[in-house]
Amino acid sequence: MYFSHRMRKIAFFFLYCLITSLAASAQMSRKAGRLYTAAIVLKSKKQTEKACKAMELAIKKSRSAPESYSMLGQWYYELHKFNDAVRIFRHASQHCRNGNSRFAKPLAKCLISAGQPGSALQVISTYATIADSAEWNRMRTQAFFVSDALASPVRDTPVNLGPRVNSSDPELFPSMAVDSQDLFFTRRVNNMDEDLFHARADSCGGWLYARSLGEPPNSPSQESSQFISADGHYLFFTRCENQSLDGFAEGGCDLYMTYRVANDSDWNQPQPFGLTINTTAYEGMPSLSPDNRELYFVSDRKGGYGGYDIWISRFEDGLWQLPVNAGPSINTSGNETAPYMDADNQTLYFTSDGWPGMGGTDLFMCKRINDSTYTHALNLGYPINTAHDEKSECITLDCKKLLFASDRDGPAGNYDLFEVQLPSNRRPIPISYIYGKVYDSLTRERLSTAIIHICNATTGDTIYRVPSNRGDASYLITLHMGNTYAIHTWHHGYTERNDTLDFDKQYLVQPMVHNVALLPYDYVAPVPDTSKPEVTDSLLTMLHFDVNRVELSDSEKATIRLVVLPFLSDTAFTIIVNAYTDNTGTPMINEQLSSERAKQVTRQIIAMGVPKNRIIAKGWGEAKMIASNDTEAGQRMNRRVEITLRK
Repeated sequence: MYFSHRMRKIAFFFLYCLITSLAASAQMSRKAGRLYTAAIVLKSKKQTEKACKAMELAIKKSRSAPESYSMLGQWYYELHKFNDAVRIFRHASQHCRNGNSRFAKPLAKCLISAGQPGSALQVISTYATIADSAEWNRMRTQAFFVSDALASPVRDTPVNLGPRVNSSDPELFPSMAVDSQDLFFTRRVNNMDEDLFHARADSCGGWLYARSLGEPPNSPSQESSQFISADGHYLFFTRCENQSLDGFAEGGCDLYMTYRVANDSDWNQPQPFGLTINTTAYEGMPSLSPDNRELYFVSDRKGGYGGYDIWISRFEDGLWQLPVNAGPSINTSGNETAPYMDADNQTLYFTSDGWPGMGGTDLFMCKRINDSTYTHALNLGYPINTAHDEKSECITLDCKKLLFASDRDGPAGNYDLFEVQLPSNRRPIPISYIYGKVYDSLTRERLSTAIIHICNATTGDTIYRVPSNRGDASYLITLHMGNTYAIHTWHHGYTERNDTLDFDKQYLVQPMVHNVALLPYDYVAPVPDTSKPEVTDSLLTMLHFDVNRVELSDSEKATIRLVVLPFLSDTAFTIIVNAYTDNTGTPMINEQLSSERAKQVTRQIIAMGVPKNRIIAKGWGEAKMIASNDTEAGQRMNRRVEITLRK
């Protein structure tokens, strides 16, 4: 008959109490032994504070018993009460036989975590032994690191995100879409059930009260460590407690994905990744690269460097490929977790307890050298990292703020979310983004799953190849500053469109809006019916303008050439250029602004060889609205120039 897991734990507990009681009784008074055993029992019941007090009393009754010091010092260390741990091990060194050498190692470890690296180095230099040279060397390296970090702290101090986001339960794994208006994170409800939560930015620079994402994606299982895609439509996360009939398709913790058609719509039923990604080992903590071509995640599968490692799977030929280990510049024999590839697609942040740090788990970064190589891990420094545990991170779009989880404000393991200004040498490369929708230029119908291919116009290197969202036909792409990009848009049944965009620093303040109008490939210019000589108008395209802008961009010039070129050989047409604005500003200014935009478009059409007398251009100001002016998106729709063919 086999014992259940619970029965085995109970049997082990009583055996442990018996052995420790017998061992303690040899060096303790009877009363001290009873207190020692009582402390062990209280600790097993998670009454940690009472257990520590009982062990303190046991030490007072028998000051030379090393077991009591070892146990209490370890408890204090696990509770992150590092100064108390130092006190206990110092007393043990003084009162126990061979105490100085016996407790040198835990004392040095606690001194480092207590922010006393100099004292720790003195202990290490005095008592380090050849037998444990590797462990002593690790502590020596950490002590030197802590000494340097404390001497050169980063300028800003982390700030708790406050009670609208944080609660009495642990919060971890912050994640934001690139617009920085929505914060997603994991909350361990009642310190048991992990669920996904969401908070929305308020108008004062803070956050509204966080709410559960609901079901789906949450379920009775454990959902955690989510990552939201750049456009906010895809959510990748970890689900644990999975089971399957074959024992292989799902097991333990696996990666899942869910989707929504619009930012305010419901999430679809989550689906697990296939067997290429998920195994019977642990898979979790996903992060998708901004070009959607690389999936970073954590696993303890075979082939790693030890513990949990960061792995990478690439999306090629419509499939996720076999994951590869991120390599020794990132992974160690310890645990590397919570990868976060920034929107610059160059800077990787992650959590580790294997690299030299302040203690516990620290936050690190590295830079991509090429597709398979990264610079060595760089600690983010103190006071971002402390002797407490810092883990899971994300960066705001402006590259200035780091959001992360830490248990520095509470008992060990009770994490809150914090934010801090990153020093310049710890920031990713500044980026912004371009977004818009793809639609039919004649019917205004949204065109989902259109393919948007963007490359560097100078080098020809492909940057992205993404589909427009199958819900609202939107797309969002993050781009580096100071480059010219060529955008090729294609959809089945439509004429392909090519645009050229200059992406400069002005878009750091306000991202670029670029809506793409496609003309059906079988479109034929309207031919007058001699029996019905009425006039026929056909909308060729619609150009949208930023506030106060009148000049045409290269992409807008290319669009005009694309829609007018098919009719240059025809002499029986007129082109009508109507320009409009939103309702901000005065009517007089709006009329002047729209008139100037109409002139700019007219000049471009004339430059193509269309006679001036066959063009009718007019600026109408705010006379004809096609969308509500209550939103920025609606205002942009109204700031337009319509180019119409009349036959």
